[in-house]
Amino acid sequence: MTYVLQAVIAGDELLRAAAQNVSGARVVSLGQGLSLMPMTAEVSDAVTDGGDAGDLGFRRLPGGFRKTLAEWSAVGPVAYVEAEYFGGVGEQRAALWADGALAWGPVDEPSRERLSPISQALRRLGATSGPGEDEFTAVGLHRHRDNTGWISRSS
Repeated sequence: MTYVLQAVIAGDELLRAAAQNVSGARVVSLGQGLSLMPMTAEVSDAVTDGGDAGDLGFRRLPGGFRKTLAEWSAVGPVAYVEAEYFGGVGEQRAALWADGALAWGPVDEPSRERLSPISQALRRLGATSGPGEDEFTAVGLHRHRDNTGWISRSS
């Protein structure tokens, strides 16, 4: 099975307020007070400033978007995440902005506790997990296998 995700994740109020200024943005509530904004082609076009995507190593981070993420993070922490898997093989990358600057990452390796990069970012956003699950599952990122699934659930 395939799993593909490119998204911004942040506190619900922060992300909904920020997304109001982004053409085509859709925001989906996750668990634990977090929300997700899938990075569609329309959203990418709206947030690209023609600048360089930088040296963060993301495959689909729009050029200049890291400046916008830094601005949004002045209100609260904001993560940008990417994941791509096919048949259980693939990769993840995550970074987190806080207080107007890149504060963590980008990370593309599991932590010493074997937390995936996205789970590490979610933990830094305040997500918690219970026995037998990680933050990825705890907030419900397993519910849809691609951005199209998330967009169909947006409000």
